Amino acid sequence: MKQPGQWRIGPESVRMLELGHPWIIADAYTKAWPTGAAGDLVELTDQQGRFLATALLDPADRIVARVLGRDRLRLDRAWLAKRLQAALQLRRAHADPGDTNAWRLVNGEGDGLPGLTVDRYGEYLLVQLYSAGWRPHLKMVTEALLELLQPAGIYEKSRPQRTRELEGGSETKKYGRLLAGRPAPDPLEVRENGLNFLVSLERGLNSGLFLDQRNNRRDLMARARGKRVLNLFSHTCAFSVAAAAAGASLVTSVDASSTYTDWGRANFGANRLNPKRHEFIVGDCLTVLGELARQGKSYDIVLMDPPSFSTTAKSRFTTRGGTSDLVAAALPLLPPGGVLIASSNHQKVDLADYLKELRRGALQAGNELRVISLAGQPEDFPYPVTFPEGRYLKYAVCVKGEKA
Repeated sequence: MKQPGQWRIGPESVRMLELGHPWIIADAYTKAWPTGAAGDLVELTDQQGRFLATALLDPADRIVARVLGRDRLRLDRAWLAKRLQAALQLRRAHADPGDTNAWRLVNGEGDGLPGLTVDRYGEYLLVQLYSAGWRPHLKMVTEALLELLQPAGIYEKSRPQRTRELEGGSETKKYGRLLAGRPAPDPLEVRENGLNFLVSLERGLNSGLFLDQRNNRRDLMARARGKRVLNLFSHTCAFSVAAAAAGASLVTSVDASSTYTDWGRANFGANRLNPKRHEFIVGDCLTVLGELARQGKSYDIVLMDPPSFSTTAKSRFTTRGGTSDLVAAALPLLPPGGVLIASSNHQKVDLADYLKELRRGALQAGNELRVISLAGQPEDFPYPVTFPEGRYLKYAVCVKGEKA
């Protein structure tokens, strides 16, 4: 623990801290801090030297410190085990996964372990560090998880600092490494909502299955029977598999990556669904939407779940600004009464701003669009009410009206 009184924060950070926010953002006051290393435990004080909180230091990041507690504490095995036990207890009490063996065990700030996530994939655990402050403590985290859960193995997937600048091919590059236990099969088959999905704990920036959409895929299954479904930014086709398994008459999956599209076909096969009965299109989603409209194609449900940021040879997509164009291009493919499902995981775009993007798209297309359901992430992705960034997932189910 660094000496108290050295890590003074400014009035704005004090105010945010007193409101319960767990981040200290770099500013003129933090620039005056003494030299420290990522992973140091520091005592935060106001300008008068009054103790406020204990935090994990990450001096090279925009978030220079993450609050572990409002009391003086030691980051040791006993403290960590207590936080992990509390996370497990919350899920046992409130997050029954049903016929599912892939879910989130530790959700960073939502479980009092800011910057650290732990996901379960069958018999394996996947740890991800969103702060370099956890790097010096990774061995302790691994040992605590082994003792508490006895998994077959524990992996870590590294988080590149500038994912926006990655070249193509990140789908197959190895970002994961085995920390403990025996290697997992690659791909590894897991269960979600009674369906099988293939994941990789080594390849790609993510596993191939976004666990925070589990309940929303179940929602889609309740809507898809007998319907024609268009899934944009389909990734590894988890939503497409859910729709097809629920009895959709046709599922068309569109993604810019042929690697993910092939992975999606394999996910169909893992559920004994014939991919040849459905359509897979590799291409830029906006371009494909235009082509489908020119062909006179029509769908009952259009789902769009783009990444926060993506770049293809033909376009650059960002949630803020790009969503309205997608909505405007998708609405002509829906008849009146058709369902548009728009989803975003962009942390920096709140729900009100996201709905404005949907409004802009509807006005651009000249259509009425009614929201009938709003959802977010499932129970295993908790967040404090004092941490609005934790409520990042937005899933809006909308019905197209007549021309405005």
